Order: sequence, then C-alpha cells, then structure tokens
Amino acid sequence: MTDPSHALGLSLPLWSVFPFAGFLLSLAIVPLARPGFWSRHYGRFALAFGLPVAGWFLFRAPSELLHTATEFVSFLVLLGSLFTISGGILVRGSFRAGPLVNAAFLLGGAILSNVLGTTGAAMLLLRPLLRANAHRKRCVHVVVFFIFVVANIGGSLTPVGDPPLFLGFLKGVPFFWTMDALWPVWLFTLATVVGAFLLVDSWFVRVDGPGTEFDGEATPLAIDGRINFLLLAPVIGAVFLPTPWRETVMTAAAVLSAWLTPPAVREENGFSWHPIKEVAILFAAIFATMIPALLILKSRGGELGLSQPWQFFWASGSLSSFLDNAPTYLTFFSLGQGMGDGSGVAGVAPKVLAAISAGSVFMGAFTYIGNAPNFMVKAIAERSGLRMPSFFGYMGWSCAVLIPTFILVTLIFF
Repeated sequence: MTDPSHALGLSLPLWSVFPFAGFLLSLAIVPLARPGFWSRHYGRFALAFGLPVAGWFLFRAPSELLHTATEFVSFLVLLGSLFTISGGILVRGSFRAGPLVNAAFLLGGAILSNVLGTTGAAMLLLRPLLRANAHRKRCVHVVVFFIFVVANIGGSLTPVGDPPLFLGFLKGVPFFWTMDALWPVWLFTLATVVGAFLLVDSWFVRVDGPGTEFDGEATPLAIDGRINFLLLAPVIGAVFLPTPWRETVMTAAAVLSAWLTPPAVREENGFSWHPIKEVAILFAAIFATMIPALLILKSRGGELGLSQPWQFFWASGSLSSFLDNAPTYLTFFSLGQGMGDGSGVAGVAPKVLAAISAGSVFMGAFTYIGNAPNFMVKAIAERSGLRMPSFFGYMGWSCAVLIPTFILVTLIFF
C-alpha cells in the first residue's frame, strides 16, 4: 500500500516551497533593513506566510497538518518548560570574564547539554554568561560561539542531547551508541571551535584595551531558585514518555516553577516572557511553511544520489541548517536504511549513521533557525541589551568558523 505522504510529496510542485523561502528571506532581510518595523509586525509576516500553507493542508491533507501541529506543540512545550524553569535559577557571583573563563563556560555547557539537552543547558548558562561579560565593550562574539557550542555541537553524545538523536533512539539506535561512535568527532570539533574562540576573544581583549577586565567588588558564588533543579529532572525524564503524557509532565513542571520561584529571583535574572512568545510565533510559521519542503525531501530524497558517509554528513547538515533537524534526520536515516542489507545499527551502516547524526546536530549551528535554542538565545541576548548580528551577519560568523572546521571533520572522520 502506497504511503499517502510519499504520494503527496511526489505530487507537490517545487514552487510549493516558495512560502518557506519567502519567510526565511523576510526573517533575514527585514530585521536588518527595518528593525523597528520588524519588531512591531513580525507576527503579521508569520501569519501572511504560514496561514495560506496551513489552510491548503487543512483542506487537502489534514493528517499532515495535524502531524505538524502535534510536533509543534511538543516542541513549544519542551522549550517553554525549560525556558520557565531555567529562568528561575539565579547564579550570583563575580566572574572575571576573560577568554579562559568564557571558554570554561562553553566547555561546561557542551558537557551539560548531553544531560539537560541543548535547550536546557543554553537556558541555564546564558544569563550568567551575559552578566559575566556585561562590563566588556564587545561580547557579541561570545554569544555567537555559545550558540555554536552549547546550543548545537555539545549535545551530540546522547539521545537526550538533541531531538534528532532521540528520534534515532526511538528507531532502534542503542542509547549509548552515539557516545561510543561520536565522541572522537565531538571532541575534535569542540576543541577546534573553542580553540578558535580563544583566539577571537583574546584578540578582542587586546584590541579593546582597558575596561575589558572585571574591576567590580568580588561577590561569592551563590545560587537562588534551587527548587528548579529538581523540576528539571521530570522535564528531562518526560522526554521518554509518549504524547500527551510527555507534554503534561513538562507543563506541570513549568507551572510549579512559576508558582514556587520567588518573583524577585526572576526579576533579578532579567526574566521576561517576550523571547518565548517571539519563538512561538516565528516557529509556528516555520513549521507550517516547511511542510511541503519536508514532504518533497522525504519522497524524492533518493534522487540526491547519496552513497558515501561524507555526502550524508553534508546533505543532512545543510538541510538541517534551514529545516527542522529532527525530520531531516529521519529522512536521511530512512535513506541510509534503504542502502543497506538490514545489518548495521538499526539497519544503517555505522559510518553512515555517524555522519547523519553529526551532520544533523552540528550544522544546526549555521543559522539562527537551524536548531530550536539558537533563536531563543538570540532573543534573550537582545533583551539584555546586546545588538546581535543579523541573519546574514550571524551566517558570516558561522561560515568563517564552522565551514573550515567541518571540512577538517570530513577529511579526518568521514
């Protein structure tokens, strides 16, 4: 029996991806050209591009729209719960935010992201990192590398680290296989990117001169809102539950966090609901407009002619930079199964599976929309007063740092 989604993907014309491309271009260009206009009207852009696509699928393929809506709700509940809970944890203390301390933040976040997920680790560490660098003249690059390392590359060792790996676990990939297979790639990539950060951050310290070192009164390390550490546990554990129990547990933990955390802690943390609101609106449009692109990729992906691990690494990674990396991972996972004889890891050749896993996780760092935490980190940093790079400005950083790194990864590992 023919898969209806496969048949639909074959029938969709290529121009059906135009709303997705149009929304991405709007997201890239309008905030740069008219920032005030975008901040007032981004919701209207999301509605203008997303509603026609959602309306078409509502009447022509409601099951596809329902499936996407369910994924979006799960996505938003996970982000919202981690955002709420981590926003109730206040880390006090004075840090000397030079290159070594910032690098320690990145390395610690990379390790933590495999336990709390990239979203949880990013939300937990971002605000302390911003406070530690608040006295510096220029620290936007610190946040950019934070997105590279903590929100993406770091979470590639466990299925908890990033959604694509969790989907692989559900498809039969052993829980610890990713750690066994990817730790050399993870370690090399992490060392290369953090090494590049040390060079860049040291250069900024040298160029900016006085005022780059901490000169305030030292205060001891202290953590308030510690109840939220306990509430993180059920959120992480709920990842293994089916819908709707997963979303129910996560929502309950977020509600308890909002209720039990003293308002003064969130106020001192600079917490506001604006970042999660912006992410919800923009990603609702992204999820809707990318339905045709994912269906076409799923149905016609075999036409890409992939056969070598390095091809899977770059193909899965490139598409994960702009499409949601979880369904992109599943598409290439299925292609990998179709290439083999049923042996290997869940039916996929080990090296091909390693390439798909690394590409899907690592290259989510290429754009603000490549992985869920990226845009949230950007929004929180901007609410704190930083002027983050534009969509293309951020890609300038990512291309300069990540493309050479991933070329080396390809030559050494794939």
